[in-house]
Amino acid sequence: MTAGGPLPAGFGVVMDPGTSQVEENVLIGGSPARMLRLTGAGCAALTELRRGTVRSPAAGRLARKLTDAGLAHPRPPERDGRPEVTVIIPVRDRPVLLARCLAAQGRDYPVLVVDDGSADPAAIAAVAATYGATVIRRPVSGGPGPARNTGLRGVRTALVAMLDSDTRPEPGWIDRLAAHLADPAVAVAAPRIVPVPAGPGWAGRYTTAACPLDLGEREARVLPGAPVAFVPTAALLARREALVQVAGRDGAFDPAMRRGEDVDLVWRLHEAGWRIRYDPRVRVLHQEPAGWRKLLARRYRYGTSAAPLARRHPEQVPPLVLAPWPACTVAGLLAGQPAVAIAGITGSVLAMRATPGRAGRPARGAAPALARATCYTWLGAGRYAAQFALPVLAVALIAPGGASRGRRLARRAAVASLLFGPPLADWSARGRPLDPARYVLGRLADDAAYGAGVWAGALRARDLASVRPVITWRSRRR
Repeated sequence: MTAGGPLPAGFGVVMDPGTSQVEENVLIGGSPARMLRLTGAGCAALTELRRGTVRSPAAGRLARKLTDAGLAHPRPPERDGRPEVTVIIPVRDRPVLLARCLAAQGRDYPVLVVDDGSADPAAIAAVAATYGATVIRRPVSGGPGPARNTGLRGVRTALVAMLDSDTRPEPGWIDRLAAHLADPAVAVAAPRIVPVPAGPGWAGRYTTAACPLDLGEREARVLPGAPVAFVPTAALLARREALVQVAGRDGAFDPAMRRGEDVDLVWRLHEAGWRIRYDPRVRVLHQEPAGWRKLLARRYRYGTSAAPLARRHPEQVPPLVLAPWPACTVAGLLAGQPAVAIAGITGSVLAMRATPGRAGRPARGAAPALARATCYTWLGAGRYAAQFALPVLAVALIAPGGASRGRRLARRAAVASLLFGPPLADWSARGRPLDPARYVLGRLADDAAYGAGVWAGALRARDLASVRPVITWRSRRR
């Protein structure tokens, strides 16, 4: 595939909230930030897009460039008629949740329930019959990926919707996502997964605020290394042609991956040239596990997928990507070496002054940009340390050390901010859903469980790529 032509006629675009038009012919935005300088024809095409939808080839080409770069997001036209869609729901021993899922999905589209070796297949069959769904029985459980492969073999419609049995889609979710696939370059459109806690209490309130399947409220193009790097198959709509193109011998999903098979599929689609869209305006509810034990066990299982993903997609799964000069600043502060920190700050300033100069613009706002870069590096290093080196941070926080009292206090303050700063920043960004102490403890436990899973997967695979941070001079986003 090829998916690189202009955005089709009838599509509109809306600028990302982070995009700024600093001059008539200069746009800045995206993540990481980039600058786009428009020609005269490009300015005319932008005017066309601001006034309405794509009507000319030039506007279509600019719309594609803007949406690919994250500077803007597509607004597809309304569809005429109902799309051809088959819904696949893998399930194992959850008849009550399956009944809720099927009731929410309704009967607008044919549904295939793939029973992945349930202990009581009669209960699954009875629920499916109640809601008019067809059942395909797998006598032995192979996991959700192989179960979806089994369902896909029986699909002949142009589009395929995938749901997990513990989800409850909101009405019209398929129709709204199908509009994105009017763009022939799009292989997958995914909704926002909204967590539904299994019960009240601390764990329920935490997971409502920090569910790993909830990718947030900002729409995005999905690609490795971007703010939205994947979408889960808990709920999505896919083009069957694209799934067939990237399928292996056993199907679209790698049967060797018990976890992370959805991330692997999305990244293979991206590598094949397809676009993947995340549209949080469309919502699907997801039943969360009950209690801390199940929540942390799930995070551990998610972590075990990092090593297989790193092996299949080299350089796409670094746990931490650092720019060298901010990393030098942070290292100097933690080590209590002001000369190293000053060297990092100096290098950052010079690098920021040189980058706009190469683009033909003077440097502006260097101090705020430097502060943001250092802050992001500090928060990223703190999250990495909490996931992969929490005991080391704890020892550094309480160890007496041999330096002077003032230097010991400074180092402990730096370590404490590294440990508690990221969860506190996250707590504030998420609207302070809990008191800070419980949120911080929950986040540290969450990170530690995920990191333990990553370590376990890496040791099992005898490959440390999934735990090894990367320092790079250039952005890794493509």
